Parts: sequence; structure tokens; C-alpha cells
Amino acid sequence: MEPYQPTKISIKHWAEEDRPREKLLMKGRAALSDAELIGILLGSGTKTLSAVDLAKQILASVGNNLNQLAKLSVKDLMKFNGIGEAKAISIVSALELGRRRKSEDPTDRVKIQSSQQAYDLITSDLADLQHEEFWIILLKRNSELIKKIRISTGGLAGTVADVRLIFKYGLEELASSIILVHNHPSGALKPSHQDVAMTKRMIEAGKLLDITVVDHLIYTDSGYFSFADQGMM
Repeated sequence: MEPYQPTKISIKHWAEEDRPREKLLMKGRAALSDAELIGILLGSGTKTLSAVDLAKQILASVGNNLNQLAKLSVKDLMKFNGIGEAKAISIVSALELGRRRKSEDPTDRVKIQSSQQAYDLITSDLADLQHEEFWIILLKRNSELIKKIRISTGGLAGTVADVRLIFKYGLEELASSIILVHNHPSGALKPSHQDVAMTKRMIEAGKLLDITVVDHLIYTDSGYFSFADQGMM
């Protein structure tokens, strides 16, 4: 006797309050699971999987972690049966919108007075990147944020921090202090010898121009290393 195989029920046959679109309208967006929200983006599944089940399969592949999902490319997503280019683009676009929303400049005045605040500020720009980037955070004398600026984009193992360019921006924006930030896509928090030497050069250059380098953050998706917190400034 063959084992019992449950019949797959498509979303259109679910109870109305359990269908993701209807559930969003009836109960609000917060009531939906991650898989249900992605299911809405997909619109349809396969012959054997509903859109929500397909979404669950995709989420399971990244440990149900949306940050890890955001790292998947269109080609990565298209490896799943039932995900064509259009559906993959929908998922990537939605996650990118979420990232950009976090990066919108707030209307209130922001003060950066700790390494954690600097990390939180730059997360929307550096999260999920597979290559290195170098950024600066420019501050007024009272630690109020002026702006954050990307200085350079590099490869998997390095990027360029041009002293002249960094302090050119600092002088143009009348900054009193600067926080240096670069990411390690590998997740390694320990600064390299080059990181330490470069930080020292930046500090000395800042002294000549009366722009204080108050910290240098090494960013990873799971945490950060602060030169200031470690007494290395």
C-alpha cells in the first residue's frame, strides 16, 4: 500500500482570512508572515507548491533570515523551481526598497555620540554588500550629523581611502570631526595592519586641518569594531 500523499490545496481554495492578500486587507500587513508577504510578491507558485509554500522553501534556504535573503541575486533566486526572472526581480526590488527606506535621511536632527549610533546610521548603506566600501560620516562641533559620503568602492578584499579626497569633503562641508567607516564582507572584525596604519595617517592629517578623526569603524552585518572604543585613536 502506497503511503498517503496529502492533496495540495492552492491559495484560491484557502479560507478567505488565510489567503495572504485577503489576510492583509482584513488583518493588516503586520499579521502576515515573511513567507506570506513574499508569496504576495510571487503571485503564483508551481504545480505542486503554492506561492506561500514556494516562499517558505526560499526562506528555509537562507535560514529564514531576511538579511541573508537580501544577499541573493536574481540569478541565485532563479535556481529555485518556479522562480523566473520576473519573480526574482520582484523579490530583489522589494528588499532593495526596504534597504533604501532605512537609508532615508530623517527629518529630525541626528547626533552621533557613540560608535553604536554610527553603526546604526551606516547599516542601511553597507548591509549585505559582497565588496568593500569606504565611507565617512561628517559631524558638526556639537556631534550633529552633516552627511555621510561614500569615498570609494573596492573588491572583495580592499578599497582605497584617499586622504586628500576625505578631507576635501570635510573642508567643503565645514565639518569639525569625521568618523571613518569601511566594511569587511568576510565578517572579520579584527583590523588589518593596513587598517591601523591608514587610521594613524588620517588622524595626523586631521590635526593639520583642525578636523578631528573621532573614530574608525570596521562594519560587518553581525557587528562592528570601533578603534575609539578600543583606545586606538
